[in-house]
Amino acid sequence: MSDAIQVRNLSKTFKRYPPRKHRTLKEAVLNGEIFRSSTEAKFIEALRDVNFSVPAGTTFGIVGRNGAGKSTLLKILCGIHKPTTGSIAVGGRLALLSLGLGFHGEFSGRENIFINGLVLGLTPRQLRARFDEIVAFAELEEFIDAPMRTYSSGMQMRLAFSVAINIAPDILLVDEILAVGDQAFSRKCIDSLNDFKRRGGTILLVTHDLATVRGWCDQALWLDHGTVTAIGRPEDVLAQYDDSFAEVPATV
Repeated sequence: MSDAIQVRNLSKTFKRYPPRKHRTLKEAVLNGEIFRSSTEAKFIEALRDVNFSVPAGTTFGIVGRNGAGKSTLLKILCGIHKPTTGSIAVGGRLALLSLGLGFHGEFSGRENIFINGLVLGLTPRQLRARFDEIVAFAELEEFIDAPMRTYSSGMQMRLAFSVAINIAPDILLVDEILAVGDQAFSRKCIDSLNDFKRRGGTILLVTHDLATVRGWCDQALWLDHGTVTAIGRPEDVLAQYDDSFAEVPATV
């Protein structure tokens, strides 16, 4: 079985600058702070030497506490961030499902469909052919020409999911998006994802819902402070992840 995703020795470092203490440019010059700002930058290592592969046609779950580097990893996989070191290889058309990511608030739902579709590799002709199906799946016929800023988080989720699932990707990156929205639409999304799996699609799922990882995933990875702590069968990885919470002392 070939790999849909390969990640090798991946690290990502961000610069973080301390807050400025001056209120005006004059104060910054007089205090010499304007010349020191670049040298005072701190480096935050979001990911460190991450290695894993996702076989084509499988579902791969990633778990970890907030700040573990999960969203940074997804953004590197889909090209939003570049790795500091290491490499990634993606085999096939990839779509990222993350609430609001890639949507422009001042553009209408219609305009955002075309913008996102073009970014994901479809032609205008292909988008026009699929437009009605995308809108109907999202159940947003009455709102499709309204600005995106007027959409609720649930409406944004429905549109994001519909665009991603209807562009016929080979790989879906899913970032907690099923946690938003009503039960009926969530059921519809799950049915679509199950159909996607049956057709041989690859899913990489980032979630805090451990039951979803247990029930859906073929493999799981535990990311902690930017490093891979465990990888393997979901039941083994999640057992270790659960144990890590028991090790944290209770606070009053």
